[in-house]
Amino acid sequence: MKVLRVEGLVKAQLRRRVNRFTVEVEVDGPPVKAHLTNTGRLEEYLVDGRKALCARINGPRLGYRLIAVEDVGGYAVVDTITQQRVFELLVQLNANPWLRDCFIVKRNYRVEGEVIDYLVECRGLQRLVELKSSVMRTLDNYASYPDCPTDRGVRQIETLARLAEKYRPLVVFIAALPHVKGFKPFCKGDPRILDAMRNASMKGVVFKSINAYMIDDSGWIVLENPDIPLLLEC
Repeated sequence: MKVLRVEGLVKAQLRRRVNRFTVEVEVDGPPVKAHLTNTGRLEEYLVDGRKALCARINGPRLGYRLIAVEDVGGYAVVDTITQQRVFELLVQLNANPWLRDCFIVKRNYRVEGEVIDYLVECRGLQRLVELKSSVMRTLDNYASYPDCPTDRGVRQIETLARLAEKYRPLVVFIAALPHVKGFKPFCKGDPRILDAMRNASMKGVVFKSINAYMIDDSGWIVLENPDIPLLLEC
């Protein structure tokens, strides 16, 4: 199912990661800097010479934003803004079987000192939804998260566990890379993540994963599976 077309993409080649929010790419000439919204390490994708797709932006310092990086069978969508757009469209289209008849009430909802991505309403019930970018492929072909220590990610899951009775929260992993078998946490990235997820699950937090990726340089993102298998094991 085609979900979203990212318009105006330009072909690029990755050169290096400059810092947490900047990469260096070649578009048509000397290397230029591009904005990176994803704070993960992305070591398997941010490789010198890797083909990539960027969007032109009118930033004060940067003219491009890295959207996707070539992978086997398509492109991995590393841009978290695009991942959010995909999720929001799926909610509008009622395409998530586990979020039927829901609509987004508020983005960046602040609760207990944490900012959670969405407050949604489903048939009169308000629920919290936190998205996590899962652009990492394990050796056994699962999408995984996190690829580095994440104090914020663990803290958010623990907060949602405390709010489970009131908000029936969901944590949604966006597996934005082609053709994965499912999702599972990456304990080497952060050894705390599995315990946090298991404890939250026992208290009523729902964990889900969506597999969507860019099929080619046309910019089309397809939904391969709105509910891929999710394992609470490493």
